[in-house]
Amino acid sequence: HKLSVAPEMDIMEYCIKEWRGNTPVAKRMKKGYEAVSQRFAFIRRVRGDNYCAFRATLFQALSQATELPSWLQSADFTMLPEKLLSKYDWIKQWQLKQKLGRKIGEISDEIKEYLILLKKKWKNISEIKAANERQEACDELFKNEEEEYSLYEALKFLMLNTAIELYNDDKNGKRVPVFSWLLFARDTSSNPCQLMHNHLNQIGHSGGLEQVEMFLLAYTLQYTIQVYRLYKYNTDEFITLYPNDPKEDWPVVTLITEDDRHYNIPVGMCQETVL
Repeated sequence: HKLSVAPEMDIMEYCIKEWRGNTPVAKRMKKGYEAVSQRFAFIRRVRGDNYCAFRATLFQALSQATELPSWLQSADFTMLPEKLLSKYDWIKQWQLKQKLGRKIGEISDEIKEYLILLKKKWKNISEIKAANERQEACDELFKNEEEEYSLYEALKFLMLNTAIELYNDDKNGKRVPVFSWLLFARDTSSNPCQLMHNHLNQIGHSGGLEQVEMFLLAYTLQYTIQVYRLYKYNTDEFITLYPNDPKEDWPVVTLITEDDRHYNIPVGMCQETVL
């Protein structure tokens, strides 16, 4: 089993290893890493496939989880696939982990299994009191590919559910966050059905998460995702928050990226991080 999230490495050692040259880009990256190293001592490298934004976010969320989020506590949480499929016929074309040609009953049952797994894992890990033991439990979980990818499928489906809610709210004249307009302003996702076909179905296969989908992920998890975007060092986008108007009570996870495509995890906080 290969670990999806590599062990801790000194953040500046990592930087020196990755960026040896003296090009303008290398200089900017070094400055970026130096700034991050004021806050975090180590970096954990996340396996790079098209799930890495999910992997980095979920790993961070679980490794600091001390309770089950409220949206995971609702009694009808696992009924979501049936509920959505009964309303939206097009969800039958949801693409499950490279398995095509399923019957409708199977797709609903399979997603339900993923949701149950997500709830169970989150509950088990959040009940571990000692931070180091919780970390070990996360390492263990992220060595199990079958379970790990099942969790990402659950997250994708929850993102679709959130997108549908936002789309309907907007149509009904309710206030929605700005990113929701941006999400549905794209030619490729002017409604939730297109979002599913052209974006969510592709995540993990042919593409990762785009910027606007990072907002959707944060909103779905009800977590603030704070990202150090190293190539934006010395601009006001160096530290970007998804969503940019986070709710006070949302927990915060921190990621680090060099290019908005691949995400790693900074760990070992040097001081209390305050937003």
